[in-house]
Amino acid sequence: MIMSVSLLATAVVLCAVGGILMLTRPLTRILLGAVIAGNGINLLVLSSTGSAGAAPLLYGVPLARITDPLPQAIALTAIVITLATTAFLLAMAYRSYQLTGTDEVHDDLEDRRIFLRAEVLGRRAELREEYRAESGRTRSDRARYRAEHRRLAARLRADRALQARGRDAGGDLWHDVLGADPEDYVNDTNDDRGAAG
Repeated sequence: MIMSVSLLATAVVLCAVGGILMLTRPLTRILLGAVIAGNGINLLVLSSTGSAGAAPLLYGVPLARITDPLPQAIALTAIVITLATTAFLLAMAYRSYQLTGTDEVHDDLEDRRIFLRAEVLGRRAELREEYRAESGRTRSDRARYRAEHRRLAARLRADRALQARGRDAGGDLWHDVLGADPEDYVNDTNDDRGAAG
């Protein structure tokens, strides 16, 4: 099997560019990255078949000259899957832009809460170690320690309040799960989200 170096290099570059684009936040870049990476993988699969040969017919063609049809079938299947993924990501990007005005993927609130809690607990442990390591503690050291401890507790309380507001649903299951159109929030007088939007 002979593989073209230029096709291999092109496939590697396409896969690398697609992977880098898929690691960004905007959904349009993620969409472009998925399409580019899919094309790179298809090119890699097709270039791995070697040089072109005769059509894989049952009779009249020597087996040594036949092109392997399996990579072509795999590439055709991958094209269909890439098309379905593209349609799904386009729908997600459109819906995200419709609801928030941007297609950027935001941090998950639960992940952010866990990270904040770990950060606060780590800072508390550092403060405790610093406070215990000092032998001659003054009143100002104790006051500084307590103030920092209160500030960290306030950060956690503020984040819990943010989480509670995020869980506050409007009661309409269709809108809470799938999301309503922004026009629905503007026209709904009972919902206070229309005033902010």
